Amino acid sequence: MRRTIKLTPGEVQKFVNVTSKCDFDIDIYYNRYIVDAKSFLGVYGLDFSKPLTVSYEGYNTELEEFLRQRMIAS
Repeated sequence: MRRTIKLTPGEVQKFVNVTSKCDFDIDIYYNRYIVDAKSFLGVYGLDFSKPLTVSYEGYNTELEEFLRQRMIAS
C-alpha cells in the first residue's frame, strides 16, 4: 500500500508510536530518500512542507486511521 500524507513536526512522536506497533516494515519516501517510519530521528529529519509517501505491506487499524486523517490527494 502507498499513502500520500502531510505530517507536522508535532505529529512525529504519535506517528512513530503507531508505526512501532506494526509487525511489518513501513517506509517513508521523500524525493530520493527512504526512511524507516519506526525511526523518530529519521522521520523528524524530513521536510514537512512537502507531501510524504508512506509505503507498507500489512494492515493495522490504528495505522490506517492515522494515515486516513492525514491523507492528501496524490
